[in-house]
Amino acid sequence: MMNDFTACEITLEKLTYGGEAMGRLSDGRAVFVPFGLPGETVRIQLTQQKQSFARAELTGILKASPDRIEPKCKHFTQCGGCHYQNLPYEKQLIAKTDILRDQLQRIGKIANPPVKPIVASPLEWNYRNHMQFHLTEDGKPGFIDSKGNSIFPIEECHLPETNINAFWHELQFESRMNLERVSLRSGQDDELMLILESDTEETPELEIETDISVVHIYEDHPVVIAGQDHFFVNILEKEFKVSADSFFQVNTKMAEKMVEHILARLPGTQADTLLDIYCGAGLFSKFFAPKYGKIIGIESSSSACEDFGFNLDEFDNVELYEGAAEEILPALAKQITRPAHMIVDPPRAGIEKHALDAILQIKPQIIVYVSCDPSTLARDAARLIHGGYRLIEVTPFDLFPQTYHIESISIFELM
Repeated sequence: MMNDFTACEITLEKLTYGGEAMGRLSDGRAVFVPFGLPGETVRIQLTQQKQSFARAELTGILKASPDRIEPKCKHFTQCGGCHYQNLPYEKQLIAKTDILRDQLQRIGKIANPPVKPIVASPLEWNYRNHMQFHLTEDGKPGFIDSKGNSIFPIEECHLPETNINAFWHELQFESRMNLERVSLRSGQDDELMLILESDTEETPELEIETDISVVHIYEDHPVVIAGQDHFFVNILEKEFKVSADSFFQVNTKMAEKMVEHILARLPGTQADTLLDIYCGAGLFSKFFAPKYGKIIGIESSSSACEDFGFNLDEFDNVELYEGAAEEILPALAKQITRPAHMIVDPPRAGIEKHALDAILQIKPQIIVYVSCDPSTLARDAARLIHGGYRLIEVTPFDLFPQTYHIESISIFELM
């Protein structure tokens, strides 16, 4: 085995999930290199060595890919937020589709997975309605560097929506303020919310001349400093209340495309029950409540549950259970007798094992699986298929252009 931190030259073969390009060392081990592109001959410095693989940093490009383009942002490669600014957008879409298919084949052991054409984002840039910053020691907004070692001040970022981008430059805090994170969120009519997260109860002092909401969050308890503790987002002409510490999709236009996609695939009737697992603020439930006889939501976040209650208040056929899916679903499995359809939208870790066991016990006729991580999707898909389901289709959605992240919607039917 080579000595640690050896420099060498390799040819990169393909992009892999996580934003790296893979090549082979002379001993046959895979090596993963950030910011490289397939087909490139590069000089690398090994940074981590394991028995079966290694990681490296790119120190020189000896032969560049014909696809390589100039990145838009001056911080690209220094910042860990973007991975594909050196690749044209249409090539990013192809790469993400290939990676999703590879994960389903390799991890899920699914031969010829039914991956559909990817749904592109209408905006390649300035699409994020939620940005998180860390603060440098002198109180300037910054990002964690691509090696995860330090926070550096940023001069530009091309991912936030334009109203966030116009405002964040004005943020300046005192040196060494005890803030873990600073977030900006954008709602309808360009309303802005500044969220300050800390591990102390003391409310931070700051002066902001712009008319925005400011909320301090300490141990999941929001304290309003200015304005409101929530904002509103408009999705396909429906209004959603979103609290400061509630999750909502960060790409508004793509959230609309996802809703439309599921609406076209779930044939709900008044005789059916829809279970919305990890339902959040009710993005999907609000569109399906008029179609189904009964909606059952499950959500662990207290603030999201409050938002869900507000957003679906007009409907009498909706039940909401607050708690972990793995705790609530097994009890529900004994109660549900009507034909059931299900939407699951889990976090990156995928569906918890006991929750998935309960889903297989409930046996919904159709499962719509909204995934933000193709590796955990592949793992869960294998279990669903083993439990009697057929994978009908997997459609990738590019919610996060310029990054390696891959959202997808899979449709499973009970055989």
